[in-house]
Amino acid sequence: MTLSSLWQKVWHGFSTRVFTGYKPVPHKSQRFLPRADSVRKRPQVGELGGAARTIACDSQRGFDDVKPDGPRIWRGPEVAVRIGARLPASLRPYLPMPMVEYYADLIESIGCERPGDQLELFVTPDCEESLAGRLAECGVGEADTLAVISPGAKFGASKCWMPEGFAAVADRLIELKGAKAIITCGPGEEPIARQIGAAMRREGLVWDTPLLSLGELKSLIRRCDLLICNDAGPRHFAKAFGVPVVTLFGPTHPDWTATSYADERIVRTDIDCGPCQQKICPLGHHQCMTAITPEIVYQAAAELLQRRAESHQSASREHVHG
Repeated sequence: MTLSSLWQKVWHGFSTRVFTGYKPVPHKSQRFLPRADSVRKRPQVGELGGAARTIACDSQRGFDDVKPDGPRIWRGPEVAVRIGARLPASLRPYLPMPMVEYYADLIESIGCERPGDQLELFVTPDCEESLAGRLAECGVGEADTLAVISPGAKFGASKCWMPEGFAAVADRLIELKGAKAIITCGPGEEPIARQIGAAMRREGLVWDTPLLSLGELKSLIRRCDLLICNDAGPRHFAKAFGVPVVTLFGPTHPDWTATSYADERIVRTDIDCGPCQQKICPLGHHQCMTAITPEIVYQAAAELLQRRAESHQSASREHVHG
């Protein structure tokens, strides 16, 4: 099968199985793909200022310019459309869907077996040893309840919850759950981690120097009892290792990255301007994040810790009586 014929098969199956399955929603801020049968002619794609500029063509409704600052482009034999782009106003917007299902539909449409959404990650002995040494230096033992806070997000500032909010939740976990709290960060996120540490009333562990490697971060999340983070990569580490996670959502729609993970709690607020999918709040108020209170986040965290403790107790009883 030639590459061209393979693509023809993929696109045909993908469009009929995925795009036509979207459901309309009334909110004007949703800007997602239309049904495939709404857009038929292949548009022209040119270059403008070094960024791709797509013209979404519809045979009955005309053309609509797509700005060059949007997400990636799908190009196929029938249509090339920028995912997430604003299409003609006469086309109704559609609900997002989990990207894992999006791609699973894609590969299933060409006859491949649906892979499921179970994640699998591995750690290395050197990272495990490095982490164990660092935890020991900080006085964190195997029996300690360990909460990890990951306050960054490479997407942009709009995804990040307030440092004082993370600090308040960490203080409550220390005071009411007897937890040890570690604040991690990636390159460039050190100021956020330090602000959280400075705002805490209790002693937290700010791991900003040296920064954890990606492998050490995996080992840390695998070891912890709870992760609190923004909508960023570490939440998926938590699912892979079976660790409870509280994920804070602001400008992004949670349905795009839904994980179907029973031990994840999504915390977000509904506001008129969201989810905008913008890296920086275009209105300057960042209300989608500032409206999230420490109390709501703490309650989600406490519930997950309780579930984990009960699960461990149940497993211990079965082991004794087994």
